[in-house]
Amino acid sequence: MRVLSGMDPSPSSREPPFPHRGDETVWVGLSILTALAAASTDAWTKKFFGDGDAVTMAFYPLAYSLPLFALSLPFVPVPALDAVFWWCFALSIPINCFSFVLYMEAIRLSPLSLTVPFLTLTPAFLVITGYTILGERASPAAVLGIAVIVFGGYLLNAPAARHGLLHPLRAIATEKGSAMMIGVALIYSFSAVLGKKAILHSSPLFFGMFFFLLQNFFLVGWAWATGAVRRGGLFRASAVFKGILVGVLYYLHVVLHVWAISMTQAAYMIALKRLSAVFGVLYGGWLFREKHLAWRLTGAAMMVAGAAIIAWAG
Repeated sequence: MRVLSGMDPSPSSREPPFPHRGDETVWVGLSILTALAAASTDAWTKKFFGDGDAVTMAFYPLAYSLPLFALSLPFVPVPALDAVFWWCFALSIPINCFSFVLYMEAIRLSPLSLTVPFLTLTPAFLVITGYTILGERASPAAVLGIAVIVFGGYLLNAPAARHGLLHPLRAIATEKGSAMMIGVALIYSFSAVLGKKAILHSSPLFFGMFFFLLQNFFLVGWAWATGAVRRGGLFRASAVFKGILVGVLYYLHVVLHVWAISMTQAAYMIALKRLSAVFGVLYGGWLFREKHLAWRLTGAAMMVAGAAIIAWAG
């Protein structure tokens, strides 16, 4: 998610222009841990539940993290909430439920090393949609960042270049999971606007706890009520430990994210969080013996660098 990618806010006037010196080590560490938690949730969910369908994969981290969000919310200060918050919040729930299931389908169908890195396209899509919809001109640095991301995506499939220079690009189109993850990144580029607006009209901590409590509740409730998952499956002995692990990782991803982002500018934190793409490639090699790791690590690292360039171009 990279569960929170659709909810990543941009810098606001309430954020410090630069990180406080005393907090620098803390927010950097928290941001890297956020990336690791996000990648770990993806990898272990695929490992434990990848034999099922996308709804089943989505069900377990959401169901087992739901009690944690419910227990945490009473301890979170409730800010003043206006109509703008509620409209953005209400629109975000179905969009993110759909994109989360699509995300799970992407990593179910294809290797982690050929799917997760494409989430770095979200900031690139934000630049493109800003230009096409709002007429915002992209800075030279942002254009450079997009070019670096595209080249990194090319390198993910570089071994296919032996069949022709355009084959790595064709491989992206023919790999179903890669194409789906590009779609997820595009959806996130729109939902990020709603998430940013809702956070600006509340607070990062409240939004993180409240949003994921309701998102999890609605998606889990829908899956259970419609029979999309077996009702007895949640409490099978073989699934409980696995469910607890992915649920805790999902919860930690959210908590670490909102904690880190409250300590610095969002652009800085999100740029480091994109390291989840690199961690995802490493998990792919470790848990699933995915091939061509050298090329894919290089490509993922370049895509993260491109996302960072766009973030700092701001």
